[in-house]
Amino acid sequence: MKIAFWGTPELTIPILNKLEEAGFLPSVIITGPDRPQGRGLVMTPPAPKDWALIRNIPILQPEKIDAEFILHIRNLNLDISVVVAYGKILPEEIIKIPKFGTLNTHYSLLPRWRGATPVESAILAGDIQTGVCIQQMVYKLDAGAIHAQEKITIGEHENAPDLRSRLNEIGARLLTETLQSIKAGTAKPIEQDESGATRCGKIEKEDGLIDPSGDTIINDRKFRAYFGWPGSYFFVEKDGKKVRVIIKDAALENNKWIIKRVVPEGKKEIDYFEFQKSLQ
Repeated sequence: MKIAFWGTPELTIPILNKLEEAGFLPSVIITGPDRPQGRGLVMTPPAPKDWALIRNIPILQPEKIDAEFILHIRNLNLDISVVVAYGKILPEEIIKIPKFGTLNTHYSLLPRWRGATPVESAILAGDIQTGVCIQQMVYKLDAGAIHAQEKITIGEHENAPDLRSRLNEIGARLLTETLQSIKAGTAKPIEQDESGATRCGKIEKEDGLIDPSGDTIINDRKFRAYFGWPGSYFFVEKDGKKVRVIIKDAALENNKWIIKRVVPEGKKEIDYFEFQKSLQ
């Protein structure tokens, strides 16, 4: 099969490795442009680009998906496209170009949590279960028919990066199984139940604000959902100034949410108890 792979972040690499292992090496990798990163703002390629270069796979990095780019994709004569966290909304025309359309790996039990932040939203809502779906993309947010789905239980103390990593591993396997069924002509996708649809939006940096004396359960969910980025933080008054304090480690213990390690603005990481003493 002639496959186009659309994806940008590091989490796509295990999926690309699984595709290669299963004999579904993409014919072209479409990923985001190189971006400046780090303190030195060094131009850095997205992970799929490096992966493709090693294997001499053609790479496309469009700043925008315009008519010229769409024509180029059409001329590739693709059998199927696979999208994993590409980062841009694909036009309907692009979705329909390949012979078998476009597949998307989504980290929720669709139709629950359609949108950009299904992993974080499941934790924030206190969901007991979540999962992965391989959907046939349509030009409506995460509303396509489901080829494959697998449920998992969310760990009591699991944070978003750890949960996403588990889901990603499952998604890689489900994707290869779905490609095998499409290739064999045995695929039977099932339409979603629209009555159960819920949506989730983008996360903003401000969403990580926490009131340490607030609701125990809500604080724990926010800390786990926003772990890594945007992170969790609160403000304190010190020497007449408002200081941002980033929470690095916290846990729900004996029905209490306990902050363990913090990074005060402009300072090094410190034990939270020691930080509290410094405010006295």
